[in-house]
Amino acid sequence: MPTPRANPRGSQPRELFGFTLGQLARMWRVEIDRRLSPYGLTEARWMTLLHLSRIEGPVTQRALAEVVSVQGPTLVRTLDWLEGRGFIERQRLAGDRRAKSLHLTERAAPTLERIHSVVEGLRAEILSGVDDTELESCLRTFRKIAAHLGGDPWT
Repeated sequence: MPTPRANPRGSQPRELFGFTLGQLARMWRVEIDRRLSPYGLTEARWMTLLHLSRIEGPVTQRALAEVVSVQGPTLVRTLDWLEGRGFIERQRLAGDRRAKSLHLTERAAPTLERIHSVVEGLRAEILSGVDDTELESCLRTFRKIAAHLGGDPWT
């Protein structure tokens, strides 16, 4: 039996927008997952490594959970896996016995390069034929919508 799918044909642009945005984001992540799965990287793992690589200075597990948009216990399993592979280290924070900061290790560098390579390759493939003017217009629209939702995804 085929998987049921929503049929947005005939819908107005405002009706289609959220549906399409959600589907595109999901499709993008699924394809990255597919390309990184031979390396043992799930979305949770590669997203956590990617976010850690972009954060300057020490970050606590709690702060990282917020950035990655997951619950603390969910992140702990991912961090345990990454630590077990030697990609991260947890270090006690001075002045707080309970909190630990997270740090990438040198061993994470080749994996991060692989993630960047896969993402850049996919980006080149799916954005071929889309010029920068179209992308800039799309990004302006995203910023307006994000402002109405009370945030800025680029902060």
